[in-house]
Amino acid sequence: MDDSEIVELYLKRDESAISNTQEKYGQKLRLIANGILNDMKIAEECENDTYLSAWNLIPPNEPRTYLFAFLGRIIRHISIDRYRKNNSLKRTAAFCELTQEMEQCIPSNNSVEDSFDANLLSKAINDFLGSLSQEQCNVFVRRYWFFDSINEICSRYGMSHSKVKTMLFRLRKSLREYLEKEGYINEKF
Repeated sequence: MDDSEIVELYLKRDESAISNTQEKYGQKLRLIANGILNDMKIAEECENDTYLSAWNLIPPNEPRTYLFAFLGRIIRHISIDRYRKNNSLKRTAAFCELTQEMEQCIPSNNSVEDSFDANLLSKAINDFLGSLSQEQCNVFVRRYWFFDSINEICSRYGMSHSKVKTMLFRLRKSLREYLEKEGYINEKF
């Protein structure tokens, strides 16, 4: 069943929409959540919460052409919130490392004006990703969207550890330069 048909089921409030969504995207959604939480049982709970959120968000949204991206964003936010809740008293290396890496190139949203420009920033980042080679884009997205470790990226793409680390370093630097050129300046630098 294609995405448009699944969305149509949501719009008709047909409960089979959830089972069709689970059949088509369940495994991918659990992988996103497990990449963040590193706990498959909690990842499954996040997956179920994602279906409930999708049920409540469709309508008014109609993600006919981008259903997986729509669901991916939902599960990512649910998983990050769950991670923060479970680890509120302890700082863990995984998120600290990724946050520090991205702080070097993406401006923070400290004002209402910055929040208003978030959509423009998102478009700029998408444009940057569109300018990359397929390999570079895959590595960047696996690291900063799916939260894959360096070792997982190495295994997935058959690259050496140093190549992945160097590529990510250069991509972050290029992103920072691109965003500065587009008018997004991180005050830290």
